[in-house]
Amino acid sequence: MPFPTTPDTTGRRGFLALAGGAVLGLGTTGCVAPSSAAARPAPTGALPTAAPARGTRLSIAIHPTQLQLAASGLDRKLGFTVSQWPNLNAGPDIIQGFRARSIDLASNAGIPPIQAAAIGVRARIVAVQVRNIPVYVFATAAGSAIRSAEDFRGRKIAFSQGQAQGVVVLRALKEAGLSYDDAELVPLPSTQFLTALQSGQVDVAPLSEPTLTKYLDQYSKDGARAVKTDVVDLLTVLWAPEEVLDDPARLAAIRQFVPLWAQGQVWAWQHAGTWIDRYYVRDQGVTRADGARIVDSLARPSFPQSWDRALAWEQQTADLMAAGGFVRKLDVTPLFDRRFEGLAARAVPAAYREAR
Repeated sequence: MPFPTTPDTTGRRGFLALAGGAVLGLGTTGCVAPSSAAARPAPTGALPTAAPARGTRLSIAIHPTQLQLAASGLDRKLGFTVSQWPNLNAGPDIIQGFRARSIDLASNAGIPPIQAAAIGVRARIVAVQVRNIPVYVFATAAGSAIRSAEDFRGRKIAFSQGQAQGVVVLRALKEAGLSYDDAELVPLPSTQFLTALQSGQVDVAPLSEPTLTKYLDQYSKDGARAVKTDVVDLLTVLWAPEEVLDDPARLAAIRQFVPLWAQGQVWAWQHAGTWIDRYYVRDQGVTRADGARIVDSLARPSFPQSWDRALAWEQQTADLMAAGGFVRKLDVTPLFDRRFEGLAARAVPAAYREAR
């Protein structure tokens, strides 16, 4: 059964609010009335070029970048103080941090900005990276008979509405000719997907590296397996609360940070051996062989000079969420602060830029 075109969105949002709102850390997300979060147009024109004011501080929740800048020496180019590097990456946690004014800048997939706008949290995207190969692989519980996405019918699938993994689930179901009602979507934050698989609470969950490797190393002997799909989670974005971007000092700091963020990823790609040891082995706790295999499975970092494709992809994602009844219809255009468009791409060699 295909996805419905006119779903009972109120009922669907209500279900998620009751079943998973507290787990997601967003309270009664599904019951929040429509807001004007996306109605305020993003600023236009050129970015200010002034250096960050003396004493400017940012709280930045991008742990891999923290390690990349330190290992490469790029951190010496920061003209402001990073007050803290919270080791948070789940969309609901970042949204809560924005609400609490404890996080000024974060990195996520494309879905958290949509979720934030849906519940009235004002934030804008300031940098874009694209990935043209799948990042998430569906892992099955031990002993499962699931071999393909078509086998998801009637199964319990770990589902996080406000995170990239949730959209990956919806896209995989759609490509398999199934609707969200053909499977049982179990609302969980992605941090609980691994435990849910281990305990048999769910039959399948989308995992990324290095969690996927850790799980299969432990449970493949018991019949757990990876189910690959062609579903691509295209976007990684940097985003910040509007009030942060409205502050000239912090705006200048973010403008300085975006090129360093992109350069840090290029450094990690060009120094793969060092990055494997520093991040995958020492920080994430996988073996060096597994770290090397993970890196080999990744695509070269790519930063688009134009955000047109990213905006179209984000709108498609928002429409998919709305069709499933998870958010109300949303125009994503104001979520992109296009003053930053191309800034990351211009900071890296041509081989790491995407023209389209």
